[in-house]
Amino acid sequence: MALPPKILIVGGGVFGLSTALSLSRRHPTSEVTVLEASPTIPNPEGSSVDASRIVRADYSHPVYTKLADAAIERWRNTEWGAEDNRYIQSGLLLVYPEGNTNGKEYARKSYNNVKELGNDVELLPSKKDVLRVAHAYGEELNVAGGYVNWGSGWSDAEAGVRYAKKLLDTEGKVTFKTGEVKSLLYADQPAGTSQRKVTGVLLENGSSLTADLVVLATGAWTGKLVDLRGRALSTGQAVAFVQISDEEQRRLENMPTILNFATGFFIIPPRKNLLKIARHAYGYVNPKNVPVPGVEGETMEVSLPEPGVPVPLEGEEALRSALRNLLPSMGDRPFIQTRVCWYTDTPDGHFIITYHPDHPNLFLATGGSGHGYKFLPVLGDKIVDAMEGKLEPELGEIWKWPAAVVGEFEGDGSRSGAKGLRLMDELAKTKKAQRKGVL
Repeated sequence: MALPPKILIVGGGVFGLSTALSLSRRHPTSEVTVLEASPTIPNPEGSSVDASRIVRADYSHPVYTKLADAAIERWRNTEWGAEDNRYIQSGLLLVYPEGNTNGKEYARKSYNNVKELGNDVELLPSKKDVLRVAHAYGEELNVAGGYVNWGSGWSDAEAGVRYAKKLLDTEGKVTFKTGEVKSLLYADQPAGTSQRKVTGVLLENGSSLTADLVVLATGAWTGKLVDLRGRALSTGQAVAFVQISDEEQRRLENMPTILNFATGFFIIPPRKNLLKIARHAYGYVNPKNVPVPGVEGETMEVSLPEPGVPVPLEGEEALRSALRNLLPSMGDRPFIQTRVCWYTDTPDGHFIITYHPDHPNLFLATGGSGHGYKFLPVLGDKIVDAMEGKLEPELGEIWKWPAAVVGEFEGDGSRSGAKGLRLMDELAKTKKAQRKGVL
């Protein structure tokens, strides 16, 4: 399928930058513009901005295992992974506690998938086996078993996004503009049809940008621009950092990343004396009333990011408990920083990479569900394949426009924790607890 001459990509994160790279190389005659809300890339409020992201092929779904394996080959053997800790292959240790059947089953499927690809994986059927490959975590580590994939690792997310932006700047084929989108612009709807053309975007400052094709790579903010109720949900995830000593840095820096599939908690090897612990859970929602996109006078309630807030007490206590579980020697160490990282969750954890069914010149590249970053070196080509109608059927099937789901999202089987936690309610509880503590 031929692509139109003027293309606007809204969003300068992983999905947007990777798409811009592939479009500018495969369609050099197209005029490609990236619009980013932040004056700097990476966006400080984006999801891929802090110290590290897990880079793994360890999925229970074989299609993601295959795609991640291709991405890791790039991280490992090309400039994508060179320097600045853009890729460190320290291994990934996946564990589950005693009696947790869901975590054990996810680990079993994941192990079989990466084993089939020929990855260097080692089954760890007991706690003793786990400690053999990750002795630094200590005898008090509360696990029943798992496996280690020595072919996985982690990446400095900010450095990876910065590198993608550097490539685009060096090649000089893409125009970057700064502005926050208020809404999409629509042409008049033809009589007797549900199809309505999108002509561009209206910015908060009152100006507008027009294009023949608009690509929304807006992550957790997509829900205010397109009605995704029942199809995607923005959730906030708890992240914290602990200061460690030089000796602790040396002891832990070469350990594999540890991920507990049953609880969703993970610890990535520290760098620069900072240890990161995070929770891959159902997360916090932040309901807001916004206009229904393209519908005059109607509003809807959707969850949207709340920039710059700390992790509520509920999340801090959960992270503290997980730290005591996974790394007991640091269980009472104070957190020097916490942040809420925003995901764009979908009911089954699949990306949404497809044309909008009611707007044929509106393309969505979103639904990262907390696992998009690792695909950065290969994702753009797949997105452009989808634009051209060339995407492999196995990817096209899982990335198509999803049917709306009523009720709670279950995810891909790797989530944990309570469902339906409201961010502002939890922050209010935190303030109340702090006031009581002072009294």
